[in-house]
Amino acid sequence: MASNAAHHATGWAAGLIAATFVAQASHTSLEHLASILAFCAAVAGSTAPDWMEVAWWTRARRLWITHRTATHWGIGWVAALVLSYQALSHDHLWAPLLFGFACGGLMHLLADWPNPLGVPWIWGRHSLNLWKSGRCDLIVVMLAWAAACWVVRPLWETTASRVLAWFAHLVR
Repeated sequence: MASNAAHHATGWAAGLIAATFVAQASHTSLEHLASILAFCAAVAGSTAPDWMEVAWWTRARRLWITHRTATHWGIGWVAALVLSYQALSHDHLWAPLLFGFACGGLMHLLADWPNPLGVPWIWGRHSLNLWKSGRCDLIVVMLAWAAACWVVRPLWETTASRVLAWFAHLVR
């Protein structure tokens, strides 16, 4: 398992990715609000596979299911991501929240995948077996942020060209 700090850091990257996809898919006047909701949900979702295992209804911090089972199941997170992405075009208020949450959860699984314990993507656990838990977190965080920068790049380019066109219009 990646460290808690690594899951939080990759969660912020997942938030940026989710907000970008929501901004590009949204066609309403609420796209900024939807992007903020997706960002916040992704940050929360990045630690969700771990905290969803804790039995919050008891005083003891015990797990109600075994670690890295149902809450780390890849198909569930991918299905939530795909279904919520399709709902974004219909302007459902829940869609950016679920999309962001699923994006964060999927980022969590990607951060856990290189560990020997692995992640149950489809059936049974699969591990890249690259390093032990808690080691090389910087690599995971850097890869997450590189992916976020790559996804956000077209949106930044579009925004920059609009701002430059606006300034050019003001100068005339």
